Amino acid sequence: MDPVLLARIQFALTIGFHFIFPPLTIGMAWMLVWMFSKYKNTGDQFWRSLSRFWMKVFAISFAAGVATGIVMEFQFGTNWSEYSRFVGDIFGAPLAAEGIFAFFLESTFLGVLLFGWNKVSRKTLWFASLMVAIGSTLSAFWIIAANSWQQTPAGYHIVVTEGFERAELTNIFEAVFNPSTLPRYFHTVDGALITGTFFMIGIAAWFLIRGKHMKFAKESIKAALVVGFIAALIQLPLGHWHAVQVSHTQPAKMATFEGLFESQENAPVLLFGIPDAENETVHAKIAIPGLLSMLIYNDPNQRVQGLDDFPKDEWPPMGLTFWSFHFMVYLGMYFIAFTGLGLLLWWKDKLWTAKWYQVIAMLTMVLPFITNELGWISAEVGRQPWIVYGLMRTNEGASLSVGANEILLSIIMFTIVYTILFFVWVFLIRHQMNKGPELEAPVDPGKPDAEVTS
Repeated sequence: MDPVLLARIQFALTIGFHFIFPPLTIGMAWMLVWMFSKYKNTGDQFWRSLSRFWMKVFAISFAAGVATGIVMEFQFGTNWSEYSRFVGDIFGAPLAAEGIFAFFLESTFLGVLLFGWNKVSRKTLWFASLMVAIGSTLSAFWIIAANSWQQTPAGYHIVVTEGFERAELTNIFEAVFNPSTLPRYFHTVDGALITGTFFMIGIAAWFLIRGKHMKFAKESIKAALVVGFIAALIQLPLGHWHAVQVSHTQPAKMATFEGLFESQENAPVLLFGIPDAENETVHAKIAIPGLLSMLIYNDPNQRVQGLDDFPKDEWPPMGLTFWSFHFMVYLGMYFIAFTGLGLLLWWKDKLWTAKWYQVIAMLTMVLPFITNELGWISAEVGRQPWIVYGLMRTNEGASLSVGANEILLSIIMFTIVYTILFFVWVFLIRHQMNKGPELEAPVDPGKPDAEVTS
């Protein structure tokens, strides 16, 4: 058993499971702001019930995200101590900022939403929902800034302390706003909006199919369809921006995405193909000539670097990187078509009777989660063999004192615990769905929420 491989598997397991929840809660948080805005402005009992239902679903998912997120940071000190020694001076700043400026903001005001019901005014509840949304979105920024530094290091120099090399921070602005931070951040947050809205669409469709809480389901699905469609469309320019950045800063990764084994002018975009790294070719290729050069350089005749420009020991794993990237793109195009069709059915007043679309909506609910995982895989596996791009290889960052047996035992333990946690999360969400939105006494729009009893 290779302890480095096991350490990589463990980190992939823990972060992959954790990454189910932050995109969901970020996307839902901004939808909660819209719902609480409607409640604040109208005082209507319907918007009160709708806001409270989705707030509870959000809180369940937030708790699962917190429980799984803490585990990841401990692995830096256990399985990846050499990496931590190398990047600790830089990595510590954004992680500390995430805790102080984002997580505390989000969790504090979530407490107001959970325990301030009937104790504070509608305006205070709305403000708390806004702070939760801002906090969750800021949290994503600091985490992505830290991870982006691994992709495109900046604002540092290398020093030697007691015989060990480490990266020392020289410019925090350059380190935080390294070349990949903003493209990756906006790409990820927009993906979170898609995740949150599709989750709402799926749950609302569940109510529609069963003929329960119809007004609640209709208002939820209408708002989520609009936001989801816009977010899916916006991913096109955001994805392009990110791809251009990758082409300039991590050309080997882009060549792997596109199965481009040879550097060439008039480089094509590969719509479909089966890459064969051993023979350095792509089978069953369907491509658009010149489009990759055009998208990256606005010139179809511009040369794009292929994998032949790099030593083979610096090639990312071809199959996993290639397929995760392409399936992510395929699903992104499907999201545009799915939400566009939903809006068309709504416009023709057929959405509420189209059971086939409602069933598809329930099934589609899981696809943004898969797409997020595919995006993470393509980004992280595509960075290999580097744990810090161009500075430290992954096998150099692993701990020297942790054995394979210990890591394997922890993988088994995490698998058991996370399986239980996943089913608890599903059970609690399903329980909330079975309860549905609570019917409450009519609310006087002129009174603060604190004067209203449930």
